[in-house]
Amino acid sequence: MNKKFLAIFCSLLFVFAQVAAASVTLTNPIGYGTFPALFTAITNGVAAIIGGLSTIMVIWAGILFLSSGGSTERMGTAKKALTYAIIGIVVSATAAIIVSTIQGWIGG
Repeated sequence: MNKKFLAIFCSLLFVFAQVAAASVTLTNPIGYGTFPALFTAITNGVAAIIGGLSTIMVIWAGILFLSSGGSTERMGTAKKALTYAIIGIVVSATAAIIVSTIQGWIGG
């Protein structure tokens, strides 16, 4: 008895699922039609964030230089911060070029 009930229930559920799926239309919530367009938008957003943080790091490195007071250890820390900030600016500036090159390689 339980097996018959389960079989009927599953059959009805399958039929109702097909009817419901036939009447449902899904809209694109992201707004991008292709994956390369979505990837480019995400990359541009991340590059903007990295560029902003790198600019803040340049300012912070300048403050570290000014407050080092001639200490070689603190000047070394400031130089490291400035180096990483410049690397961040270069990466964020070339992000669009890198992405378009990779998309060209994979055919996007």
